[in-house]
Amino acid sequence: MSQLTRRAFTLSALAAVPAVAACSGNGYGNNGAATIDARVDATLAQMYSDYPQTRDLAAKSTGMLVMPLLTEAGLGLGGGYGRGALRVGGATVDYYSATRASAGLQIGAQQYAHVLFFMTEDALQDFRINDGWAAAADADIVFNNLGENLRAETTTSLAPVVAVIFAQAGLRVGATIEGLKYSRIIP
Repeated sequence: MSQLTRRAFTLSALAAVPAVAACSGNGYGNNGAATIDARVDATLAQMYSDYPQTRDLAAKSTGMLVMPLLTEAGLGLGGGYGRGALRVGGATVDYYSATRASAGLQIGAQQYAHVLFFMTEDALQDFRINDGWAAAADADIVFNNLGENLRAETTTSLAPVVAVIFAQAGLRVGATIEGLKYSRIIP
């Protein structure tokens, strides 16, 4: 290796240090899990306060996936993202991200929370084993915090899973074909 090549290699390695250091934000030792758990606790408290009947649903379920905040935006094509936790027996067992893609007549942005109640052990195990897309047809009108929607998802029609969507805010109008993917993450 010539002197110039060694010098170029050394300078390149030193230049890469900030990029490698930036990757530490996703690893162990940060407070990402604590932040998600705090948001999940606040979301459940709001849901139980606003919709008291969900307490009975939670008591009968074998687990709940709580997504405290999903943010979506679209103009023709759209997308969305959020992070949450899977709770079984009141304890967090896994963390998940939700990624949404949509296409259709749509404009605007919205934020909302949702909770999936797994009513059988089989439905919970199927969810935990399979990362995948849930296809949906959706028609929404959201303005400020008043949301009206019609949703039919493969998650709720093929498995004993109950979805509760609440705390909608934003301005979004549309009729879309969507896909939503839940993926296990390490916060």
